[in-house]
Amino acid sequence: MKIMVTLKRVVDYAVKIRVKSDKSGVETHNVKMSMNPFCEIALEEAVRIKEAGLASEVVAVSVGPQQCVDTLRTGLAMGADRGIHVEATGALYPLTIAKILKKLVELENPGLLILGKQAIDDDCNQTGQMVAGLLGWPQGTFASKVLLDKDKQEVTVDREVDGGLETLCLDLPAVITTDLRLNQPRYAALPNIIKAKSKVVKKFSPEDLKVEINSDLEILHVTEPPKRKAGVILSSVDELIDKLKNEARVI
Repeated sequence: MKIMVTLKRVVDYAVKIRVKSDKSGVETHNVKMSMNPFCEIALEEAVRIKEAGLASEVVAVSVGPQQCVDTLRTGLAMGADRGIHVEATGALYPLTIAKILKKLVELENPGLLILGKQAIDDDCNQTGQMVAGLLGWPQGTFASKVLLDKDKQEVTVDREVDGGLETLCLDLPAVITTDLRLNQPRYAALPNIIKAKSKVVKKFSPEDLKVEINSDLEILHVTEPPKRKAGVILSSVDELIDKLKNEARVI
């Protein structure tokens, strides 16, 4: 069985985000970029499934500018067998990515598609659900545990919901989106980084896949959140209770 995993290139989680001077978006020029943390978890889970002998190949996919190849090389160093880069510039929204992934799934025919539940740049949490809908595949979102049964051709997913844990049993092929508590991604060792340079990264364009890049969304302007007011040190619990009772709070 083949597993396909998506890897998104985002502004590194440790970088302080800056808004462009024209308020059109977030500044990415000369900013450190890295793999989306949720995508790291998705890749780690796919590699663990392969290492357990339940999958034959892990294919990493990234959509975006030429620099996404660096993200794919990191994924290859972490254990993916080969990469696919769909080169596209400009703004890419979840539905467009879902359409591209649908075409790649039709070409590659994987038994399992694993995505991070969301990307830390837009926090949309939509692509996995959209591609599952387009493919007509069952989906398990926010997975905190994944158990694959190759003989029965099904996967069991524990997912975190407001009331606790929900367990789903999905027939393969299926779509899974990963939560933080699923696993701890590995670091890429130097020998694997060197080996990754020789692994295959196949290139496509949206036109090759017959997917049109467009969106029904228009960003009017982007602003930074308001700065938090300075805290106040109180001398007693009674003073705290008085402030909570009598001062209006903005929620």
